[in-house]
Formats: sequence, structure tokens, C-alpha cells
Amino acid sequence: MAKLKIEDLKKIKEKVQSQTSLREGAQRAKVTVHMGTCGIASGAREVLNALMREMEEAAVSDVTVTTSGCMGLCSREPLVTVELVGKEPIKYEKMDEMKMRQVFKRHVMEGEIQTPFVLAKGAEIVR
Repeated sequence: MAKLKIEDLKKIKEKVQSQTSLREGAQRAKVTVHMGTCGIASGAREVLNALMREMEEAAVSDVTVTTSGCMGLCSREPLVTVELVGKEPIKYEKMDEMKMRQVFKRHVMEGEIQTPFVLAKGAEIVR
């Protein structure tokens, strides 16, 4: 194997930073794709991949993408939560790649909640 030069390391670092900035940038929004076993079986991985492609195409770096486990609503999977700064969280149900692209373009980018796909508004309150 050839020895790496400083320039090679810089290129690797830039590539990794650009890829992870989709998940860790300075944030105006956070999108959580719920990826419990039921979510993955229902297509959550494809939803996540569609979201990442849309973000890459739009060159967005101020949206955090996270995953979580099961929310306990298996019949509503795949589930996605969108949180815009200063707004209440919106939970979307029965997502697919097309719906995810629409939610990204209209809700995340323009602030327009996609009502036909909404399961709930607001955060859970544990008492």
C-alpha cells in the first residue's frame, strides 16, 4: 500500500466532513426517522436513504438527521418526526420515499406542514 501524503489525508477529512455534515451541521431543523424493527420492516431504511439523497442534492447542511428506535406505533410505520427551530414537532406516518421527498421539500425547506401525512403535532409529555 502506498504511503498517504498530507494532501491525501486532507481530502479524506473533507470528504468525511461533507458526508457527516448532513447529520451534524449547525441546525435549523432536525428530522428523525424511527428505525425500530417494525419501522425497518415497513421501509424506514428506504425513507432515510431518500431523505439523505434529497439533502445531498439540495446541498443542505443545516438540518440534522437522526434515527431512533420504535415509538410503539407499529401499525403507523414508517414514522418520521420533523422539528423546525421554534415550532412544535410534527410526526408523519406511513412514510415512503415519495412522501419523504415531499416532506423534505415542502416542510423542512419551506415550513409548510404536509397535513395529509401527519399523525400528530407536539412532543410527548411524560407524567
